[in-house]
Amino acid sequence: MTSVLVTGATAGIGLEFARQLAERGHDLVLVARDEARLATVAAELSSTYEVEVETIAADLVVPEQLATVEARLADRSRPIELLVNNAGFGLKKRFLENTIEEEHAMLEVLVTSVLRLSHAALGPMAERGRGGIINVSSVAAWLPRGTYSAAKAWVNSFSEWAHYEYKPQGVSVMSLCPGFTKTEFHQRMDVERGEGFMWLDAEFLVRTALADFEKGRAFSIPGAQYKAIKQLTRIIPTPLAQRFQSMGRK
Repeated sequence: MTSVLVTGATAGIGLEFARQLAERGHDLVLVARDEARLATVAAELSSTYEVEVETIAADLVVPEQLATVEARLADRSRPIELLVNNAGFGLKKRFLENTIEEEHAMLEVLVTSVLRLSHAALGPMAERGRGGIINVSSVAAWLPRGTYSAAKAWVNSFSEWAHYEYKPQGVSVMSLCPGFTKTEFHQRMDVERGEGFMWLDAEFLVRTALADFEKGRAFSIPGAQYKAIKQLTRIIPTPLAQRFQSMGRK
C-alpha cells in the first residue's frame, strides 16, 4: 500500500479526500490541529477501510509544528506517495477590518505551508521518480477578492509551474480549484452556507479531483458552473468581477 498525507484532514474537503483515498486502499497520514478529533477520524477510517492511519496534531501557523509535518514528508524510510495540501481558512471581514496578525496567519497557512510542505515532499518524490501533490486552491484565485484570492492565485501559479517542472521526473502536481462547497469552511468564518446549484458536494468535488489527477491535469475545476466562471474572468472587466465578492458572505 502507498501512503498519503492530507492536511486539514478532519473536516470538509480534507476528510473527504481521506475517505476516498482510504477506500482505494491507501494508508493515511492525517494532519490537523484538533488531536481528539484526529483520533476519532483515524479510528473510524482504519476500522472501515482496514488501512493504517497515522496522525500528526499540528497547527501549520506555528513554525515548529509545521516543521514536524515537513520532517514526516522528508522521511525517505517511510515514503509519502501523495501530498494533499488542503488545510486552509478564510476571513469574513475585508482587509482593513482584519488585524495584520489575522491576515498573516492566513498567509502562513495558505501560502507558506504549501510552499514548505511541497518542498519537503518533492525532494524524495523526484529521487524515487514517482509521487504527486494536490494543492487545494480556489476559483477565487481568478477573482479580485482580497488577500484570500491573492494567496490562491499564488497556489495556482506555483502548482502550474511545478506541474511542468517535475512531470519529466515522474511527479504529478495539480491545483484543485473548488467553488462553494458544502463543508464547515463557511461556518468557521461565521458565514451562512447557501444552497442551490452553486454549492457542490464534497464527495463529487473530490471524486472529480482524483479523476483529473489520474489524467495528469495541471488544474481541476469541478462543476460546469465554475468552469464557466473561470472562462468569464478572462473577458469581464475587474470592476464587474468584484461584484462576486458578495457571494458567500451573507
